Amino acid sequence: MTTTEVRQKPPAVSQSQVATQREDLIGALFGLALVGGVLSDAWAHVNVLSTLESFFTPWHALLYGGFAGTAAWTWWLAFRHRRRDQRWWANAWPAGYAIGAIGSLIFLVGGAADMFWHQIFGIETSLRITMSPSHMMLAAGGALLLTSQMRSWWVSGEGGLRAVTGVLSAALGTMMGTILIIGMTGANTIAPTREYVVAAAGSASTSSGAAQGIQAYLLGTVVILVPVMLMLRRRATPVLATGVAGVIGVFLMVEHQFPMPLSGALIGMIAGAALADAVVYRLDRQRGVDAPMRLPIAGAIIAGALWAGHLIGLQLAAGIRWPVELWVGVVVLTAVLGAVLGTLSRGPSRS
Repeated sequence: MTTTEVRQKPPAVSQSQVATQREDLIGALFGLALVGGVLSDAWAHVNVLSTLESFFTPWHALLYGGFAGTAAWTWWLAFRHRRRDQRWWANAWPAGYAIGAIGSLIFLVGGAADMFWHQIFGIETSLRITMSPSHMMLAAGGALLLTSQMRSWWVSGEGGLRAVTGVLSAALGTMMGTILIIGMTGANTIAPTREYVVAAAGSASTSSGAAQGIQAYLLGTVVILVPVMLMLRRRATPVLATGVAGVIGVFLMVEHQFPMPLSGALIGMIAGAALADAVVYRLDRQRGVDAPMRLPIAGAIIAGALWAGHLIGLQLAAGIRWPVELWVGVVVLTAVLGAVLGTLSRGPSRS
């Protein structure tokens, strides 16, 4: 193996315990239907809230229909991979799918709780949506369920279609797991387009909007970088950040019906992720996956490129009104945070 090759870990289990590429692909497509149902419900909460009077809505039908298909396929795979005299519901799961099955049960309980919650307390709006306990259960269970194909990909040690399916699974799981807080992150902010004004000395500062915008970028770095770094630690592939940022960006654009300047910022964010992926993958091929400081460098590149792209998108769509210290500082500060997250995601030292 040359120094330009990216080495991958061999499968940790026998191939008989791993789902086929076709099985993973079907599972990921069911997961896409589930997230599509979540998107339809999120869109309805934002755009047609006045028509949501109970739990039983067309949007919930799409959401729970997608869940039913995803959960059914997950459980069917265990039954399909069973061996004679084996308790299939206990130990016949393909690698990575048992955790998904647990997630499906959490989601099912959360769905029942959500129905009773809506009937008792009504339809949540604004911050109440984020803090609803039943919604938290749905997000957690959905994230575990949707990342089954990602774990299968890790175990298989394969690239090609399996890698594409794994990245899609990871992106969908990230979207589901962060659905309740994604609106608080830098991906959803247009704070830099608002005028930065500081009151006279001795008066209360009016720069709190900018401070909240900076906080949003920092939170967004954590939300996107944590899953990307965990994947990059295990497998090197050229579309990790693009997949996660792409699903988040498309979700937010559709949910809000492609508003400007937010859509411009999200397109810039996705472009920044694609550029970062290309640079990181090139570095992996040149330096190898065991190179010193590999993950901290990758984290800094990805975080800096994400938010530089986001800010460029805002500039092109509406113009940035923050002083240069703020928007340059955002890129630098998030890159530093990305390096810290990359450091934390490294495995134990081999020395």
